[in-house]
Amino acid sequence: MFQARALSDRVEAVRETRTPDVQVLDCERDFETLAPAQAEDLGLLVDALEPASYPDAWLPDDAPTLLARYASSDFTIGMPGDGSVVWTRQTEPPIVLVKPRVEGSPESFVDFLIAEALVQVDLEVPEQFIGFFEETYRDLDRAVALDPNGTYQVAAALYDGWVGLQTREVFADWHDEHPELADAWQDAGTRLEDRVSGLPRAVARGETDFADATELACAAIKHAIELPAPFAALDTEAYLDHGPEYAVQWAQKTFDSLEE
Repeated sequence: MFQARALSDRVEAVRETRTPDVQVLDCERDFETLAPAQAEDLGLLVDALEPASYPDAWLPDDAPTLLARYASSDFTIGMPGDGSVVWTRQTEPPIVLVKPRVEGSPESFVDFLIAEALVQVDLEVPEQFIGFFEETYRDLDRAVALDPNGTYQVAAALYDGWVGLQTREVFADWHDEHPELADAWQDAGTRLEDRVSGLPRAVARGETDFADATELACAAIKHAIELPAPFAALDTEAYLDHGPEYAVQWAQKTFDSLEE
């Protein structure tokens, strides 16, 4: 199911500098959440398994099943929306998992995704958004006028944006040390610009729902491209400093304005 991935020199340089103990593994099969038996197979490759768990009180009663499972004591790696490369600190040492869905993508972009995961591990940000919001996830649930899956999507997006405020500072310094990774970072951002700038029109016309729009806008934060309102309020030092409380306030104001 898992095997060590051969890293390019540029990614290996990031790993050695930031997270020398992290293992990067290729996965044989694609997944959103690893089946428990497959996740436990990682125990053969690492020194220890350290499942994360979170208080039930942090979750609304109607939280999606997978989120409840992740918050429980079950050993759960990966959640919907995590993308093609995921990482976890529920193993010792931490690991980065590369899904087979990356096949066919430009090598430079895949390298960037792996390097990004290594940076996130090094920054010691929470593994999933529930570790970011903690008990304020219930407040977000009350603020967001969406079903449980929509609330999940918005929460994951807001967390991704907050992480992006931190990782982009690292990426911006790569022009000298890791120019190919910096180019891949900029290229990915350039390809997002038109889609992001058109989000208000797409939402107003019903072409994009609000959760999808939030996901795209927050994904763009790490690329340091300009965001339209109301998402521009997330591209701020205030969000970086105040995190979940700011996110909840933003959601309350945004959904109040949508209902006017």
